[in-house]
Amino acid sequence: MGLCLCGGAQASEVAFHPFDPDKAALGRLLFYDPVLSGNRNISCGTCHHHDHFSADGISLSIGEGGDGLGPKRRATMGANRPKKRIPRHAPALWNIGAREFTHFFHDGRVSRSDLFENGFNTPAEEWLPPGLSGLLAVQALFPMTAQFEMAGNPKENEVAGAIHDRLDNAWPILAKRVRIIPEYGAAFVDAFEEVERAEDVTIAHIANALADFMGSEWRSLDSPYDAYLTGTPLPADAERGRQLFFGAANCASCHSGPLFTDHGFHAIGVPPFGPGRTRRFDPMVRDVGRMAESDQLEDAYRFRTPSLRNVALTAPYGHNGAYPTLEGIVRHHLDPVGSLSSWEPRLANLPDAPWLSAIDFVVWQDAREMARLRAAIDIVPVDLSEADIADLVAFLQSLTGGSSRHGRLGRPDRVPSGLRVD
Repeated sequence: MGLCLCGGAQASEVAFHPFDPDKAALGRLLFYDPVLSGNRNISCGTCHHHDHFSADGISLSIGEGGDGLGPKRRATMGANRPKKRIPRHAPALWNIGAREFTHFFHDGRVSRSDLFENGFNTPAEEWLPPGLSGLLAVQALFPMTAQFEMAGNPKENEVAGAIHDRLDNAWPILAKRVRIIPEYGAAFVDAFEEVERAEDVTIAHIANALADFMGSEWRSLDSPYDAYLTGTPLPADAERGRQLFFGAANCASCHSGPLFTDHGFHAIGVPPFGPGRTRRFDPMVRDVGRMAESDQLEDAYRFRTPSLRNVALTAPYGHNGAYPTLEGIVRHHLDPVGSLSSWEPRLANLPDAPWLSAIDFVVWQDAREMARLRAAIDIVPVDLSEADIADLVAFLQSLTGGSSRHGRLGRPDRVPSGLRVD
């Protein structure tokens, strides 16, 4: 039988935003530097680490108030212990520098839009700082201002206190922290033409450097599947899985294109747990997904379709990390209602925090909320054999990159602040 090249898009079809090597090198240091967190104890890299292929390997992270890396991360004790788990799973960052990304975060709350004069729709609304290079730079701003991710609790530090008044008040504080470090000041002068002295550095310059790093660091288009597209056959089980993926299993209806995402929002009934991403007026622990951003009822429980590049490296799966294995999340897609009903809390990988665990699964006691979640599911069940499921998993594993899986620059050994690098 001849090699079939149908049902797939070439990696050459992916267009990336350009990046400046000097800015990317500077962004690498900032990405791993805890100086950008309220208490100077967590960095972007803590939850998006090279050792964990740009993710962190747990379901719901302990951000601010945690210690350790990946599955070994634990909640600290004492007055500054975390008051909440991060409500959603830390997403992998593969190929996010591609031009086709128009929304960021699981609910798409950062996007291009004419709603505000700055050209973006974000939680900062009209207060977004000027000078940002693009959408990737815009999204880089918000983990810094998230209480449970990097900012900390309002009385712990000046960053968290400023955010408590208004979100954008924290960014000048963080920019000053960075620019008064001589090594950073000199690096910004060298990397940015418009920066003539350290005092000129703003939060936009920091975000732009982070964007150039993230957009260039995790590009992965060198998998066995890419080799297949240029003439190298897949192993037999992966080939059977490929045919199912683009055929009877209907996976490609959402996971389409060279990055295996339609960038849309779908309700698939992932088992809920954790604190939920509640809105100020929500009377209960829940996560309504895209609806929290759009305020449209039809968006309830919809979440952004993730790219499947390097998916085998970035367990657990789902917007909250509900499934620890590829097989588990594949089975859920094939029978979402059945999988939701049979799911067990032991599958969630949650760092131990007894003062938080009381509400981890409380949503399951809300019969009406669970009924709404089930009613919103918009994918049709597919009946496949055990062998078919194994073949689908084999195909997903064929999307794992080669040397690209380790990133382009890697983790730095030190950062200019002198703080610990995770």
